[in-house]
Amino acid sequence: MRLRADRVRVRVPATSANLGPGFDALGLALGLHDDVEVRALGSPEVVVEVTGEGGGEVPDDERHLVVQALRTALDHVGAPQSGVHLVCHNRIPHGRGLGSSAAAVVAGIAAARGLVSEPEALSDDVALALATQMEGHPDNAAPAIHGGATVAWSTAAGVGVAPLAVHPDVAPVAIVPANRLSTSSARGVLPSTVPHADAAFQAGRAALLVEALGRRPDLLLDATADRLHQEYRRRVMPHSLALVDALRAAGVAAVVSGAGPTVLALARRTADGTDADAAIATAFGPTLGGWRVLPLPVDTEGVRVTPGG
Repeated sequence: MRLRADRVRVRVPATSANLGPGFDALGLALGLHDDVEVRALGSPEVVVEVTGEGGGEVPDDERHLVVQALRTALDHVGAPQSGVHLVCHNRIPHGRGLGSSAAAVVAGIAAARGLVSEPEALSDDVALALATQMEGHPDNAAPAIHGGATVAWSTAAGVGVAPLAVHPDVAPVAIVPANRLSTSSARGVLPSTVPHADAAFQAGRAALLVEALGRRPDLLLDATADRLHQEYRRRVMPHSLALVDALRAAGVAAVVSGAGPTVLALARRTADGTDADAAIATAFGPTLGGWRVLPLPVDTEGVRVTPGG
């Protein structure tokens, strides 16, 4: 397969996985984006420029995750490799549980789609399968590709995804701490088995969450209750779990976003804001102490690819 273009632009959203009980399955795309421009070079050179989140920290060569994903996708469709000039304008915080690595992977795969002569060879289904291979699970990649809320699952034949309705009154608020936490650290404290009663509880709440997100936002507090992963993670993100506790005690459907340590409130719209505003203000008092409160719309489009300028 040949390349039909030498430059492409990609915009990819942040995502929040799990949403409480939907561990490794449910995810939500948020209106916070990384913008990536990829230009194919006639030489083997790799040039990476990063501004914003991760600037001066992430690799600036073949090890950059966008470049790795681009290479993987081009190899998958048999397209020629070339040198790359990559420019990233990052807004998604790194190491905070908002899907920054999935965004990079999806951006690289989407860039390959925009460069090749047969973009249908990198359909959404193929893109999700490739992203899941790189990420290890599909919960962030699925909403990053499709937008909105999704449930994704792995099978022997590949990866499945289904869109979920999100009620217009659902107003996500990401509360982002200054500190980072690696996904491996957050997963490392999880037990290999859980009590049967907790598993049964979790299945019921995950099913309820689908109804609450789409049609009954009044049920979100009950629907986001979790017994599978958040409490086990308290010792590696005590401040995040303390904030979750405080917000939930005030009636706000708050959860750990992905592997954390960001807290996501699935708030409900009110006439003058959301039902989480007062509870967040009370939890922090006069100072945020390095935390950022980011009201974010649901991104309904997912990754977007446009020709480069």
